[in-house]
Amino acid sequence: MVQLSLQCKPMALFCGALAGLLGGPAVAADDPETVPVVVVTGSRIEHDSADFPAAIDVVDAWRIGLAQLRVNASEALAAVPGLVVLNRQNYAQDLQISSRGFGARSAFGVRGVRLIADGIPASMPDGQGQAATFNLDMAERIEVLRGPFSALYGNHSGGVVQLFTRDGEGRPTLASTVSGGSDGTRKLDVNAQGESGGIGYVLDASRFDTDGYRDHSAARRDQAFAKLTMRPGAASRLTITASSLTQDDTEDPLGVTWATFRRDPRAGEIDSTDTQLPNRTLAERYNTRKSIDHQQGGAAFEQRFGPDRLRIMAYVGKRKVIQYQAFSRGFQAPPSHSGGVVDFDRDFHGVEIQWIAVREVAGGKLSTTVGLEYGRSRDDRQGFENVAGAQLGVKGALRRDERDTLSNLDPYVQTEWAGGPWVLTAGLRRSSLKVDVEDRYLSNGNDSGAVDYSRITPVLGVLYKVRDALNVYASAARGFETPTLNELFYSSGGGGFNFRLAPARSTHLELGAKLRFGAETRINAALFQARTEDEMVVDSAAGGRTSYRNASSTLRRGAELSVESLLGGGFSTRAALTLLRATYETGFGNVDAGKRLPGVPRANTYAELAWKDAPGRIETALETMASSKIYAEDANLEAAAPGYAVVNARLQARQSVDRWRFKQFLRVNNVFDRRYVGSVIVGDSNRRYYEAAPGRQWMAGASVEYTF
Repeated sequence: MVQLSLQCKPMALFCGALAGLLGGPAVAADDPETVPVVVVTGSRIEHDSADFPAAIDVVDAWRIGLAQLRVNASEALAAVPGLVVLNRQNYAQDLQISSRGFGARSAFGVRGVRLIADGIPASMPDGQGQAATFNLDMAERIEVLRGPFSALYGNHSGGVVQLFTRDGEGRPTLASTVSGGSDGTRKLDVNAQGESGGIGYVLDASRFDTDGYRDHSAARRDQAFAKLTMRPGAASRLTITASSLTQDDTEDPLGVTWATFRRDPRAGEIDSTDTQLPNRTLAERYNTRKSIDHQQGGAAFEQRFGPDRLRIMAYVGKRKVIQYQAFSRGFQAPPSHSGGVVDFDRDFHGVEIQWIAVREVAGGKLSTTVGLEYGRSRDDRQGFENVAGAQLGVKGALRRDERDTLSNLDPYVQTEWAGGPWVLTAGLRRSSLKVDVEDRYLSNGNDSGAVDYSRITPVLGVLYKVRDALNVYASAARGFETPTLNELFYSSGGGGFNFRLAPARSTHLELGAKLRFGAETRINAALFQARTEDEMVVDSAAGGRTSYRNASSTLRRGAELSVESLLGGGFSTRAALTLLRATYETGFGNVDAGKRLPGVPRANTYAELAWKDAPGRIETALETMASSKIYAEDANLEAAAPGYAVVNARLQARQSVDRWRFKQFLRVNNVFDRRYVGSVIVGDSNRRYYEAAPGRQWMAGASVEYTF
């Protein structure tokens, strides 16, 4: 498997970070003074990222907290090539994350991209996950892997996003940040960290509130996090984590038509059938909203035997969701319809066992990883009408009652040989998913059933060191993407489970180069292709409910380029460019061959010019983000969300007095108040595809930290 590591500043800190990974004290990546050296773990063995045959990026703690509220992962991931992270301005549906076009069709949450936090899956066995569970306040780094090597992480296709939180160490510290901004946005965070009696601890609690940019989009999010690290022996390490996320009655503004967006980006879609209040929106009439209560805990134990290593990880969690959707009484009339209220309780758990062996073979180092990953989730799921008498947006009569069980059992092996100018890597994983449905609401028929998916996904990679500052590589893999439980829930027309939906199978190819010019500049470039059979596409979508079908084959071809450079005089620059042509290779229905995949821009860019003073007390920058147009449906007939370019500005200042540290920031996003579509709801049957991005917004904050 592939695990990325820490970005550091000077060489001394690089050595310190490497020592921390091997068992010594870690060094925080704070305000890098040179282009960071990224350490990557291929087969869990540390080496420079330039020596691994994959497209990888690391976002360190300094950049995650760079004049940001640390609420959405989209804040930190904007500069990662190949990745499109769209903030829907809808906290009821979470971010939309796609990697090389995979995951763009997700109606809510994240699918097609594997999410992991501190080594514990934040995606369920079917591949569906929520980035909202990431705790960004205590993040040490976020690692992003794209392309063929993603297949080693199981049931997904496009990439892997991993969050790693900091370890508690050193003298105890207590810190707090207060921030706020436009649209009634405010956040309070309090945390403590340190080490006592050989046990490192990190504690964090935060509350985020917003009135929302769009009408009917207010939200409150409470998060808590705790982490303990200890060393039972000289060659062992135990880590325990616990986290929670609570969102009560988070308002869902829904999508709007193109005409409504052009009239007023903040506005919701008017309910034309409302005879009592003709100007009331659908979201207001049905009070569309979602409540989430998520708790998760896990433990990881690692024991070293010389160069070899044993790692055992286990986790357990609960998730409760109730969602009120915008379905009319008549729309719910068919006996097969499951109502306009979704209510489920989920219990989930899993375990992973991993053994790493390192040997000297044929004049090089052979590192072999063998592992087994098991995961299981069980939903007690009910559906209710969202009408009761004359009342709308309430829990009415029962229309669905079932138990849904998902499980996966995935063995994997990866081996890497590094010798001279060559690095050779190969891996194999048997990905599987079992789905079992027990229908307990039988008045409309019995939808009980089961389906199993499984496939072996191989990976091959080779890297050649042309010279000290230039490495080139090639890699290939077979990918496997099963339907998620949410994609299986509904057949077209609102019926029962869609057990006929088949998994998508893909072949990935990648060529890349990694180049350095001294300590000042680093350039990474990649060309990639992914051909997919049985691509899953939206069949119908309305009022927050989506059904899917298998379509034809698709082809994704593209290029990624990232550049980081120090320009002298305190100036630095960073840029990321993604070009992607994602099309249907063969037609289906009313969709012709050559049509573009919806939700996927052809070009996406990020660029910044930053300056800081020599002591590092003040940092300021201009950022530019741009995207080409995005189609919202398969036939490319409806109005596409137009391309856009926006400019952001940030300013950050820091001071230290004795044991006190202070930081202030000011950020203005969309400086020129550009009106644009931030994300689209793919395939909406009512043409309510569009979700507006905010106009000009400001945010500011101040933090204080005391070391005892």
